Amino acid sequence: MLKKLLLGSVMALSFVGSAAAETVNILMEGVPDTEYVKALVPEFTKETGIDVNLEVVNYAEMHTKLVPQLVAPKGSYSAIVVDFYWVGEFAKAGWMQPLDERIKADNFDTSVYVPALMDLVGKVDGTTYMLPFYNYAMGLTYRTDLLADAKNQAGFKAKYNMDLRVPQTWDEYLKQVEFFTKDGFYGVVNQGLRPDPIAMEWSNYLFANGGEYHDANWKPTLNTEAGVKALEQYTTAINKYGPVGSASFGFDEAFNVMAQGKAYSYITYNFFRTSYDDPKKSAVVGKVEIMPVPGVSPDKGGSLNGAWGWAIPKSSPNPDAAWTFLKWVESKETAKKRALAGGSPTRTDVFDDPDVLAKYPYYPALKKLLLTSHNFAVFTYTPQLVEVLGRELSLAVAGEKSPQDALAAIEVEFTELAKKDGKLQ
Repeated sequence: MLKKLLLGSVMALSFVGSAAAETVNILMEGVPDTEYVKALVPEFTKETGIDVNLEVVNYAEMHTKLVPQLVAPKGSYSAIVVDFYWVGEFAKAGWMQPLDERIKADNFDTSVYVPALMDLVGKVDGTTYMLPFYNYAMGLTYRTDLLADAKNQAGFKAKYNMDLRVPQTWDEYLKQVEFFTKDGFYGVVNQGLRPDPIAMEWSNYLFANGGEYHDANWKPTLNTEAGVKALEQYTTAINKYGPVGSASFGFDEAFNVMAQGKAYSYITYNFFRTSYDDPKKSAVVGKVEIMPVPGVSPDKGGSLNGAWGWAIPKSSPNPDAAWTFLKWVESKETAKKRALAGGSPTRTDVFDDPDVLAKYPYYPALKKLLLTSHNFAVFTYTPQLVEVLGRELSLAVAGEKSPQDALAAIEVEFTELAKKDGKLQ
């Protein structure tokens, strides 16, 4: 009897020890939202006894580190974060576990997510593989003080016979860009670095002109009137209305120009909005606001959507513990804490939370931005399409190709990739 009791005690201690020692390993990018999660992880461990190890690397390393673990029978990552660039590839390869049964069993409400984000980093062909983690949709940041200036208002009215105000349409915004470019000050600063920065930024110009990447059957629709106008306008913005060198700017360099008070506007990722009010990073505190990129009419936005999603890989060594973490990190309570710290929410109830609104009065504009944003072309070969875009858009900006020729070249390679993926027949 004593032997049985001792054995039972040892087994009980062994169970407690193994539970306490269970670890959820996650590979993440070194961005602010990762830091907000990292700061809250001790709360999760205290509640569940599950340790969380966040391996933080730069974006360029992530895909290379992930793939060998995803193809293994049992990998080292319990959960992963997935950029929308990779959604098509990861889903087609069967690397992510469906989450619908777990969601149903635990009554986890996914209806609170912004619909466009669920389309981007949530569901694939009707199956839920991810929970949207954070958004990086792009918006128009602009100088409110310049719009309110009486001298500027009079000058703009005299030149264009219209009021100087928060732009309601894309054409109105382009007039403002032209107007504010003078005396060493720029109407706009752009992130023209290839391939990713220019591809993402130019997408806003495309959507603002009423264009899209493809039709319902995945036939490319870039070499069109809207696409050509978008590329002509983008080329003019960089070469005529922006600082020298912006054709090779990444988002950090472009943000610095705006934050130093040298430009009227910058289309950028919405998570930069808080940085404009940080006196350590900005000389324009209280003078910059964000809005959806205006479109061809007041009710048509031009913003590009962007986001990451949480997923559990098929190769996860402990998927149940990973799901426990996903439920916690995406709960309203934790998501709210992340937002209050400066994160970029994906849940509408966080955007509507009184405490969050009190701290960030511009959140209604961010919510509208997300609700009216456009998704990029998401398929197995999204990264390859971005490379093509970066190459051809840069050639057009440099004057080495006409907008028509650059867009025609993109369409040829886009068509090949869409056919290879089975999207286009």
